[in-house]
Amino acid sequence: MISQSVLSEAIFGAIQKGSTYISDDVYEALIRARDDETNEAAKQGLSSTIESLDISRQDGTPACPDTGWPLFFFKIGNEANIEGGILALEKSARKMVVEATEQGLLRRTMKHPLTGYDPGNNIGTNIPWFTYKYTPGDKVQVTYVAKGGGSEVFGGAQSRMVAFADGLPGIKKFVIDAFKAATYAGAICPPSILGVGIGGTANIAAELAKEAACLRRIGTHHPEKEFFVLENDLHNAINSLGIGTMGAGGKTSVLGVNIEYAYTHIAGIAVAISANCFVARRGTMLVHADERIENLENPDWFGGR
Repeated sequence: MISQSVLSEAIFGAIQKGSTYISDDVYEALIRARDDETNEAAKQGLSSTIESLDISRQDGTPACPDTGWPLFFFKIGNEANIEGGILALEKSARKMVVEATEQGLLRRTMKHPLTGYDPGNNIGTNIPWFTYKYTPGDKVQVTYVAKGGGSEVFGGAQSRMVAFADGLPGIKKFVIDAFKAATYAGAICPPSILGVGIGGTANIAAELAKEAACLRRIGTHHPEKEFFVLENDLHNAINSLGIGTMGAGGKTSVLGVNIEYAYTHIAGIAVAISANCFVARRGTMLVHADERIENLENPDWFGGR
């Protein structure tokens, strides 16, 4: 049986890593973008960002003052024996969010949407948010994502229904127009990791886009050829806009474009984008049945992608 104390340790480890340590795929993409950049303002911006991330990695301090929404992604083996079950797992996660807030790893940002009431610990109705995936086996994979306000609000997350008649050109136009509008408004922090969800209902497309932005490794591609080609086409098209680092111009406006999809109704195609800023934070711990905790560099959310 996997005890709640071990799960709490793993959950806190995921929060700590997700708040302070930028994964190697993101870090290395930023270095490549800096080395390839010819716009001096963008190059300096990327250099300063990398230097700041180095300090966060070394000192264990938050990688960004916006510590974001607390999001958990649990990948649970069908044979996993969890003390107290799923409800106890969620209770432990809430306790670890409170502890991380008290230790200064998380800023007190979660408030009541109408009254502005601030509980001071980032805990409230439907926060933290939990997403589950069930697989064969007896392990529990815990991923914590800090989804920043800058990458989420005022254009960083958008959706639209595209008619089947508009098809692929309609999908491309929406994604490019939405990204342009968000960056020109100064609402998100490029170079971004852009998640795109296609198909399903509007909320399914939005969830797929968020998972693609937050959980896919930079440099991975969708295994289906049509989506692989679309990822490359959108990546090249957006980078050709010359938006660059924080809108200062330059070669790199997106570090990657990741697409996930669902089958859809013949009435139309839901398309959603979810931008993740270049301080893309996630932490993953794998809890084995013997209660051994393994620190994973990347979440295995998409079956190896």
